[in-house]
Amino acid sequence: MQAAMPIEVRHLTHTYSEGSAFQATAIRDVSLTLEDGEFVAVVGHTGSGKSTLVQHLNGLLTPTEGQILVDGMDMFAPGADKRLIRRKVGLVFQYPEYQLFEETVAKDVAFGPKNLGLSADEIDRRVRQAMAHVHLDYDQYAQRSPFELSGGQMRRVAIAGVLAMEPRFLILDEPTAGLDPMGRDHILGMIQELHRQGGVTVVMVSHSMDDVARLATRLIVMSKGQVVAAGTPREIFRQADMMASIGLGVPEAARLCAALRGRGLMLPEDLYTLEELREHLLRLWKERGKA
Repeated sequence: MQAAMPIEVRHLTHTYSEGSAFQATAIRDVSLTLEDGEFVAVVGHTGSGKSTLVQHLNGLLTPTEGQILVDGMDMFAPGADKRLIRRKVGLVFQYPEYQLFEETVAKDVAFGPKNLGLSADEIDRRVRQAMAHVHLDYDQYAQRSPFELSGGQMRRVAIAGVLAMEPRFLILDEPTAGLDPMGRDHILGMIQELHRQGGVTVVMVSHSMDDVARLATRLIVMSKGQVVAAGTPREIFRQADMMASIGLGVPEAARLCAALRGRGLMLPEDLYTLEELREHLLRLWKERGKA
């Protein structure tokens, strides 16, 4: 069996309305690799090029310059099978619930697999599995109208429709935008399960440093249409000055840790989750109790 290969972005540039008075280059000469099994977060201020970048990953946008390779196949080469590639790379837009249109949840989730010409049994299997992945009980929700559900449930139906195509890469553009705290937690927990248990490679655009600190294995930081830093959350969040210089913050735990160091506590400079900070503070408290 041939080993799975990553998504490669090579010298990608995208210019909107090229040649017109409204010409604007959103991303310029971006190169990166997305490896199988990663949970990559793409972060950056508004207008940094995040959404433009991820919309190239399944061929929604065509590069002005550069290449996108999926499993070694150039998505935009003459004769490339874009439909095959898009089945490997699922894209969830911001507010995907706006694209729901079928009369029942099951029919909406089945729309993609049905267009693949799959058997009725295979479509049914995929619908049931996708709904389970997004924590929607089939018996309870399959025959309900998606428009009778809560905003968070509608978003899960829309994500299930992408998962029913069984992509290997799942691209999510601000998947919790506009949701209440409970809806946010449901969506993020579901995405984490898909990555850890479902073997799906996740690429998530987010503005929440606390979310990406908790979930991502690698961060890609964008500013003014270019990648300015890439690395693990620990590597990125220890660069607080760099993040501030491009209009980004660091997780709450990193800010609190810096404040405590300013008060004389001996804490590492690369703590970035509340769990890590709590463990270090407990250790300090125990050590002082033994002194």
